[in-house]
Amino acid sequence: MALRVLHVLDHSIPLHSGYTFRTAALLREQRRRGWETFHLTSPKHALAAPDDAAIAEQEVDGLLFHRTAVPQQAWAQLPVLDQWAQVRATTQRLRQVAQRLRPHLLHAHSPVLNALAALPVGREMGIPVVYEVRAFWEDAAVDHGTTREGSLRYRATRALDTHAFGQVDHVFTICEGLRRDIVERGVSPDRVTVIPNAVDIDAFDPGGTPDETLKGELGLAGAAVVGFIGSFYAYEGLDLLLQAMPGLLTRHPQARVLLVGGGPQEGALKAQAAAAGLADKVVFTGRVPHSQVQRYYDLVDVLAYPRHSMRLTELVTPLKPLEAMAQGRVLVASDVGGHRELIRDGQTGRLFRAGDAQALADAIGGLIDDREHWPAMRTAGRRFVETERNWAASVARYVEPYARLVPGLGSGGPAAAAATAEPA
Repeated sequence: MALRVLHVLDHSIPLHSGYTFRTAALLREQRRRGWETFHLTSPKHALAAPDDAAIAEQEVDGLLFHRTAVPQQAWAQLPVLDQWAQVRATTQRLRQVAQRLRPHLLHAHSPVLNALAALPVGREMGIPVVYEVRAFWEDAAVDHGTTREGSLRYRATRALDTHAFGQVDHVFTICEGLRRDIVERGVSPDRVTVIPNAVDIDAFDPGGTPDETLKGELGLAGAAVVGFIGSFYAYEGLDLLLQAMPGLLTRHPQARVLLVGGGPQEGALKAQAAAAGLADKVVFTGRVPHSQVQRYYDLVDVLAYPRHSMRLTELVTPLKPLEAMAQGRVLVASDVGGHRELIRDGQTGRLFRAGDAQALADAIGGLIDDREHWPAMRTAGRRFVETERNWAASVARYVEPYARLVPGLGSGGPAAAAATAEPA
């Protein structure tokens, strides 16, 4: 009998985010191992995709998602009560789906609301519950400006996570920084397993040839292009990149910044560029179709990831530097903890002191001056993701904890898969 895992998610594809892309990659790799995966999203998906709000089930790229409707009661729209209503709705929907599918495991993913929804269903049905932490959402809320560190909301969210860690049968997380924090809360180290962020190597080819027509249309002909492609959140440090530009321009007048995407900081960044007299040195493209993103990557000489230092960035590893390395890109990144887990300074990329605009300008300028070292850096980055940060290696780490919780499933179960698991 094959292992049957029911995943409980905040949101999923077709929405595009690091969260949904990681989810899809994990699910596909679990299926390659012969496991059956099932997938349920919370009301948060319907809130983010109102056109899908009335859909009970939705198939996307070969994955069937069971959707949970948004609670409609008037009280469910009130602060705090809205979160409880979402947990309640997710629990009710999960109970329906689990009774029909009879999974061997309930695998809840961040945020903690999904773990709280899965626990009562697991107890009722005698199904082990595991919880996968991708970030501490109270830290993300601090960056978004919706709370502050140490506030009542911050402490309550942190307490809920800590409570969930003690109730579930195993905890998964995405990096060593988060694992250390979880263990420090009193969770036994053998109950916490890291499933690292990774990339699908086959989905990324080493950097292609720049589209000179597109480059000209954007005013980048002849420029040394420093780029960022993604969502413009405050923690990404794009304001620091703009602060670094005057220093970089004194050394490399042909340097230009290409910002592809959008997000909460877009307006502030445009105003900053204008105020600093950089309007003709910084190109904002807005969001581009996913199918066109590669064309913009191919325009970039140096990718910049200047994340600010805060709990979120010190603890959590991002996906984008891995994707850059998979493409054989040259990159510069701040020396926050999440980057230090991924990037070997001088080998797979260049690290600079977080929060220091001059250090960032010097790091970018040094890379532009050191083009003869780029091939070795590109090769080392690509090799790193091929050997250490691919999804097969990451998903292999589920095998042993799953096998402990669901023993004796026979040839299709995790215990059998362990015999052929790839080293992580």
